[in-house]
Amino acid sequence: MPTWTALTTLTGKDPAERLGAALEDLNDAPTGVGVFEVEDGSGLWEVGAYFTGAPDETALLLLASAFDARPFNISKLPETDWVAHVRRELAPVEAGRFFVYGSHDADKVPQGKHALLIEAAMAFGTGHHGTTLGCLRALDRLADAAFVGENVVDIGCGTAVLAMGAAAIWTAPVLASDIDPQAVEVAGANLAANAMSDRVRVVEAAGFDHPDLSGPFDLIFANILKGPLIALAPDLSARLAQGGYAILSGILNEQADAVVDVYARQGNSVSNREMIGEWTTLTLQKRS
Repeated sequence: MPTWTALTTLTGKDPAERLGAALEDLNDAPTGVGVFEVEDGSGLWEVGAYFTGAPDETALLLLASAFDARPFNISKLPETDWVAHVRRELAPVEAGRFFVYGSHDADKVPQGKHALLIEAAMAFGTGHHGTTLGCLRALDRLADAAFVGENVVDIGCGTAVLAMGAAAIWTAPVLASDIDPQAVEVAGANLAANAMSDRVRVVEAAGFDHPDLSGPFDLIFANILKGPLIALAPDLSARLAQGGYAILSGILNEQADAVVDVYARQGNSVSNREMIGEWTTLTLQKRS
């Protein structure tokens, strides 16, 4: 399927985010929108959108003018096997006792590590992103502190790399869930590839809306985004056992205090806080 891109730049985070939101409201809506700061000290932000067909150039010109942005640069991307491309480009990731790799790097797995095979696919969580890496590091710290998870769940599991990390170090079965059927399928394939299908079970669910997700859990992963994390705070906290931990990520650094405040009102305190690039990972503990 052909892919078209439309890219522009403008000054300031707020107008860039508003332009991104306006792109999503186009009649022929893009399949994806990205808003990124240009990290050269210029103060510019890049706004890009992906389309499955040629976008409406007039509509894009009007949007650029309305937000004082440069005219969109529109181009058609060549047909590319992106999964194969990503496989070539992604290097293995080490996070404490964990080693996340693709099958093309099977010969690089070091001794003494918990190796997690994650193939490039259409689901989030290869370990390269600061949020997934932060969660694996947080899990590693809990294990170093002699914590043992006996009832673990990964909400919004993506590739299921976090659920597999927990299953690799503890004997108790682990639950994982995702709202996206494709992510559930990818997670199942990754579990099979790691011989963990009998140790991690994946269900399709929005948040905790599944009979098997009633808890209580002594460890909950939720690597999603600020908005869903805040919306989940009451349900997540109600299902977290006294003294249990929640590892939360998908949080921009400037959003972390707001997430901490919401979860503090639900009886949770910060056990650890780590920033990797622009992303923060929080480890919270439910006060007993």
